[in-house]
Amino acid sequence: MPPSHQNDGFLDDTPPGTMRISIDEAASIGERALRQIGFSQEDSGIILGQLIDNALCGYPFTSLPRILAIAQNPKLKNPRKPVRIVHETPVSAMLDGGNNVGYVTVYKTAEVAIEKAKANQFSIVGAHDSYYSGRNAYYVEKIVNAGFVTIHVACGQPLVVPIGGARPALGTNPFCIGFPTSNGPFIVDSGTAALQWGEVMLHAHIDKPLPENVAVDKIGEPTTNAKEALLGGVLPFGGHKGYGLAVAIQAMGLLGGAQLARGSVQDYGFLFITFDPGLLMPAETFADQVAELMDAIKATPRKPGVDEIRIPSERAYRERDRRRQEGIVVEKKVLEALAML
Repeated sequence: MPPSHQNDGFLDDTPPGTMRISIDEAASIGERALRQIGFSQEDSGIILGQLIDNALCGYPFTSLPRILAIAQNPKLKNPRKPVRIVHETPVSAMLDGGNNVGYVTVYKTAEVAIEKAKANQFSIVGAHDSYYSGRNAYYVEKIVNAGFVTIHVACGQPLVVPIGGARPALGTNPFCIGFPTSNGPFIVDSGTAALQWGEVMLHAHIDKPLPENVAVDKIGEPTTNAKEALLGGVLPFGGHKGYGLAVAIQAMGLLGGAQLARGSVQDYGFLFITFDPGLLMPAETFADQVAELMDAIKATPRKPGVDEIRIPSERAYRERDRRRQEGIVVEKKVLEALAML
C-alpha cells in the first residue's frame, strides 16, 4: 500500500480507523484494483475520474468503496460490449450500455448529450443495459460547464420498498438538475431513497449501524443492521411524496430503455434532457439571473446561531477545493479490501 498518514494532525477530520491519502495515491490504489478485476486502462480512468471527485467533494461512500461493490456485482462476470448508439435523430440518441458499468456508460451518454445540444441547442439521450452510475452531479456538472441546463434521472433494479410493501419494488432513483450561472454551476442532486444503497453497503462492510427508520430486513421489518438491510431494502425519503417521485423516475427510466435489456420494467435506465438557455433568452442573461437568485437566497435573514445559508452543492465545491490540497480520507478496512483484490 502506498505511504499514507493516519491521524497526524494534518486534517482535523481523520477519525480512528481511517487514513488520509493523496489524490495520486487514491488513483494508484483505485487503478490497480480496477485493472485487477478486468477493466481497461481507459475505463479505469473514466471510473476513477468520478470516484476521486466524489471523495474530494466529501462523499466517501461513493468513492473508492464503490470498487468493492463493482467487484461483487454479478454483472461484472458477464460479457461486455462497447457502448454504442442503437437509435438516433439529430436531437436524440438511445445508447446500449453493453453491460458496462454505469460510470462508463453514463459518462459516454453525457458526452453524446453535449455533442447533440451543441449542434441543435437541445438533446434528449437515454441509455440502458448498465448499472452503478454513481453520483449524478458529476455528469451534470460536465454538461453545465458546457453551457447547458440539464435534467438527469436514473432508475434501477428494486432496492426501495414502496409505502406499505414488505419487498423492494423501486430503484433508489435519483434525479439531478443543473444550471449554468455567472458564478459557476448550480446543481441539485438527490436520491428518492431515505439512504443511498452505497451507504448501506459501506455500513455493512465496516459494521456500522444504520440510522433509525431508513431500512427494513428481508421480511419488511425495520432494522438498523446494514447486513440485514442488504437482504431487505430501504424506504423512500419523505413518505408518500418521495415514493411518488420514485415511481415517476422509474417511469422516466423506461425512456432510457430500462425494459430493453432484460424485458423487465424494474431495471436500470438513464436519461438526460439538455438544452441551451439561449432558446428562451440570452444565455448570459439567464446565467446572471440564476446567480442573482442564489445571492438573494443567501442574503435571507438568518436564525440566531446560523452563520450562513448555503446553496445546494456549495459545501461540496468548498470541500473539493480544500481536499485538493489536503488529501482525502478513506476507511482503513476499505483500503485493505482493495489491496486484497
